[in-house]
Parts: sequence; structure tokens; C-alpha cells
Amino acid sequence: MSIVSDEQVIKVLRQYNPWWRTASAIKDEVKPQKRLAFYEALKMLKHNNIRRFVVLSGVRRVGKTTILYQMIDHLIAEGVCPKNILYATFDNPVLKLVDVEKVLSIYELLYPIEGTRYLFLDEIEYTRDWELWMKVIYDSRKDIRLIATGSASPVLEKGATDSGTGRWSVLKIPTMSFYEYCRLLALEEPALSDGFKLSELVKLNTVEVGDLISRFAPLQNHFNRYLTIGGFPELVLSDDDIYAQRMLREDVVDKVIKRDVLTLFNIRNPLLMEKLFLYLCMNATEIFNASTASKDLENVSVATIAGYIEALEMSNLIYSSKPMNVGSKGALKGKPKIFIADAAIRNAVLMVDDILSDEKELGAIVETAVYKHIVSFYQSSTAQIGYFRKAKDNQKKVDVVIELPRQKILCEVKYRNNSHIGAADAIVELCQDKTSKVTNAFLVTKRLEDFGVVQHDTAVPIFRVPAIAFLYLLGKAEAQGWNGKL
Repeated sequence: MSIVSDEQVIKVLRQYNPWWRTASAIKDEVKPQKRLAFYEALKMLKHNNIRRFVVLSGVRRVGKTTILYQMIDHLIAEGVCPKNILYATFDNPVLKLVDVEKVLSIYELLYPIEGTRYLFLDEIEYTRDWELWMKVIYDSRKDIRLIATGSASPVLEKGATDSGTGRWSVLKIPTMSFYEYCRLLALEEPALSDGFKLSELVKLNTVEVGDLISRFAPLQNHFNRYLTIGGFPELVLSDDDIYAQRMLREDVVDKVIKRDVLTLFNIRNPLLMEKLFLYLCMNATEIFNASTASKDLENVSVATIAGYIEALEMSNLIYSSKPMNVGSKGALKGKPKIFIADAAIRNAVLMVDDILSDEKELGAIVETAVYKHIVSFYQSSTAQIGYFRKAKDNQKKVDVVIELPRQKILCEVKYRNNSHIGAADAIVELCQDKTSKVTNAFLVTKRLEDFGVVQHDTAVPIFRVPAIAFLYLLGKAEAQGWNGKL
């Protein structure tokens, strides 16, 4: 006998699908601003020739459900019958006890109608054997188009590899870029030509660069706020930043660590997981040594620490940046740098009151934002992204290395009043070394007037660009479809 009755499922589905009664009810759930993932997912969902299901993956509160509602609104506006559209979230305690097949069969008994059906399944990883049912639906029901969401990306990606090859694709959704933040708040955009790339800055003369950079001055206060509260849409729109940080801590960190991670990855020591995440927040952007961490955290085994790190990465709470070789310079091996998925998560966990007055804290936050923007910008490409640190002199490092078949890009963050780098700095040495095959190099600075080519004799010019411009231009290029083309 089933724990949950059909009547209970029907009641839940009617609550989640008010457009079955009144088509305009979807308007209450829709936000006007649309993220890049909306257009990407919609294109895949509606493609005439290539039928493909879509899975959106990202940390909680990143806007996955909003994208689903926006797609539902779009379909209804195009004339799709509202009863042909089903939304269900398996985060719901009732639906969590049934499977996709059960939900679908009850829905089709309610509305035995013809035509293409559109299924929107939220937090799909909480229903058992979800990937097998998606495979069955894809193979046997040509009349169904499906889009799902989940918070644990590799769990979803494993399902896509095991059962979903040629059937569905996983789209990762990071928190909003600074460009998306500005668009969400409907801020006036700096006057920039469409398709302008960061790599073109070095081609401009000093006056032209100065004119371009000065256009970002009106956004400076917003940039400072972005560094504080991050790229979570709901929090960006809040008028109470202190309360927003509290909600971030409760809704994102606590629920993910205390529920999602424990449920999905069979974590045996919840308190250790909490301590480890706090440890990572305190040491973010630094090279992570699992042996040191295991000693600092109750002498637990290195294997346990490594497993918990993997679970946090799978839950979209952290990024792990691997060391990379550049040219003839030997690189430090084996140890990753850990970045929190959004600097605001770190701020919320550590309860940092005023990051803007602490140069060290601010530097770590900006480096986190830079890394996140770069990962997002290159996620649909073949780029390898990591960091460089010289093996014999591990004080010499480059924060971000991006490697493509025909490009190798270096990025160093110096978000401080004095961004000077010496001739012995790693980025200078690598740009002088022709065997490194570096094609572009950027020094991300703090002050708007701190821009232009670094005064060192290098084969590849190192271009200083203020962080506000670097992140905005990268985000805008991504939104305009220039992903992976710096």
C-alpha cells in the first residue's frame, strides 16, 4: 500500500499549477529579467530538429525555479494550452515519497488531452531512479518535452552520462555576474559597443581606455554592494542587506549542508562537514592542504576530508582550482585552491560586517568573484582553468590560468590601492618566457584610474584593468553569446 494517496498528490499538483484554472496565474510567479540560462534552455526545449531534455544545475536560491516559471509563462503566451504544462517539485514532502512515473500518470489521468506535454520537474534528484524514468520518458514518449532542476550537479551529470547521453544536457547556473546584477536592478548601462571584448583593451590608446573605464564610475557603489551580498537574485532585490545575509546563511548554507549534502552524499559526521565548510571560508583562495586540514579538524583522516570536499563541490558550494603548468616554469603539484561559489556565501558564514575597509578580506572576495566569472564564461568551452604556483619558489604565483588550444590567458588579482608588480613576479616572468605560449595577461586592479599596460618589457603585454570593468565586460560578453571568446 502506498504511503501517499492519489488524492494527496492531486491536491499538491493543483496547488503548484494554478494556470490549470486561470492561465494568467503564472504572472504572479514571473520576474521580468531573464538570465542567459533561460534563453539557452528554451532553445533546447523548443528545438525543431534535435529533441533534448534539459537539466538546470546550481546552488539553492540561484534562480532555477524562476527560470522554469519564465519558460512556462513564455509557452502560455505562445498559445500552449495551460493544461499541457505540468510543474512539480520533488522537494515537496508528499512528492518526495512518489516517483516521476506516479506523478506523470496521475497528471495524465487528470487531463487526458492531446498535443505536446511540457514537464517542469524541480529538484529532480530527490525522487528515486529519476534518471531511469527520464530515459524511459525520452525513449517512449515523443510527445513530451522536459526540463528539470537540481542542486547537486555531479549527481545530475552522472545520471546524464549513465542514462542521458543523447537524451538530455546539464546546464550549470552560477550566481549572477555583476553585469546580470546591474540588469536585474535596471541600472543605466555604460555606453559600450556590442561584442566588445576584454582582449581589445590592449589595442586602444590611453585616452580611449581612460574614456571607457570612466563610464563605470556611476556603478562603483553598486559594485561594492555586489561584493557584499553577491549574485543571488532574491537578495539583490532586497532593500535590507543585513537581513539578506541572514537569509543567505539560513536558506543556502544551512539547508544545503545540513540537509542536501547529508541526504545525497551519505555524510556520517554532519558537525565535521559544518566545521570544514567554515574552515574553507576562512582559508578561501588559499592553497588547500588536506593533511593540514585533517590535523586542524579533530585529526580526522585525509580520505574523509577529501570525500567531504568532493561533496561540497558536487553541491555547488565550492570550486576547486587545480595547479597548472605554464611554459618551462615548474609548477607546484597536487594541491588545489578552494573558492567559495559566491563571495557573499563566505561573507554570510563568517558574518563579516564591513569588508570594504579590510584590504585583505576585500582582495579574497574580488579574487573569488573573478574566478567565478571566468568559470561561468568558459563553462561551455574546452578551456582548462586553474592556477600557477612555481614549485621551487612557491611565493610566485598567478591566480588564474585559462588554457585553450590556441590561447593561454593569465589573470592576477591585485585589488588594493597599490597594484604594483615587480619584474620578478610570476606573471611578468611567464609573459617574458616565449616557451610559455601566453597569449593574453590581465592584472585586475582596484582604482578606476589604475589601468593600462604594465611597464615591464614582456613579449606579451600585461594589461591592468579595474575589477569593476573586468567583471562587467566579461559578464556582458557572456550574456551576448560570446562565451569562451575573450
